[in-house]
Amino acid sequence: MKQIFIADDHGLIREGFKRLIEAEVGLEVIGESDNGLDALSFLREHDCDLLVLDISMPGKNGLELLKELKVLRPGLKVLILTMHPEDRFALRALRAGADGYLTKVSAPKELIKAIEKVLNGGKYITESLAEQLATHLDLSARKAGHELLSDREFEVFILLAEGKGVAEIADQIHLSQSTINTYRARILEKMGLRSNADIIHYALRNNLLD
Repeated sequence: MKQIFIADDHGLIREGFKRLIEAEVGLEVIGESDNGLDALSFLREHDCDLLVLDISMPGKNGLELLKELKVLRPGLKVLILTMHPEDRFALRALRAGADGYLTKVSAPKELIKAIEKVLNGGKYITESLAEQLATHLDLSARKAGHELLSDREFEVFILLAEGKGVAEIADQIHLSQSTINTYRARILEKMGLRSNADIIHYALRNNLLD
């Protein structure tokens, strides 16, 4: 019996994924969490075969958790399952050690196939993501502006690019407004931008928005 842990901050989504997984012979959900800190605490004390992990969670986001777990439990398989389109976070997730990347839109049809592939030692990526990876490998060492951002800064950058205000972002990712303002200042400095309008224009030029 392969044991799976689910980390996602939406209870209904966790329940839906749990039902899909446990309907399959040989798969068992041994735990779940709605935040990164609780997930880390559980996985420090318990072995499992696969972590199904969202990116946007309170306490510690999925990419931060992924990096810690790859040090703590290097043999743990991790499948990223998120609302974020793959062109935003997939490359970062795979570089951080994820074994697969799946959007929630595709999950009902693809989840079990992705889990089985990852558990069998493969990498689960879509054809379009494979093309992105090939393009990424062909690029020169010079990084685009948004590649200079940390994972949390990039998360805030995307939310700013979507037109969200500081208070709304703080509420959505469970951080203080002063912390979001600090991230915004870092983003502007690192990318050589001056305003939220510049952030939006940059994101549109680089096809980082839906």
